[in-house]
Amino acid sequence: MTDTRLQDEAAIRTILGGIYQAWDVHDADAFVAEYTEDATAILPGSYRRSKEEVRQSMAAGFASFLKGSTTKNTIQSIRFLGNDAAVVVSETGVLFPGETEVPADRVANATWVLEKRGEKWLLAAYHNSPANAG
Repeated sequence: MTDTRLQDEAAIRTILGGIYQAWDVHDADAFVAEYTEDATAILPGSYRRSKEEVRQSMAAGFASFLKGSTTKNTIQSIRFLGNDAAVVVSETGVLFPGETEVPADRVANATWVLEKRGEKWLLAAYHNSPANAG
């Protein structure tokens, strides 16, 4: 792997780490700080069509049903598509207060699509689905 690719991978891991940290402190603005304005997010039962829609839904979630939650995330792979795009596959899950492990029915596989704009990597799309969708 070239030095540039190693730097790109490190930058992508830093972005995802920042998103996870923002969740853990319930900061919707920080959560979307590295999103493109036209970013999309698809989760079971929802389709968010912009950075602002994602921010609003996360703020509402952090104030209600996600209050006190944290996440557990493991990056499975980072695959580059040319020089300016990457797909990350991860395993993710939400931990609610008092939980130390994510129950199997809340484990999800996630796909992150990032693009490099200038010298900066940004999140362009996110999708997740249950890992154990029988």
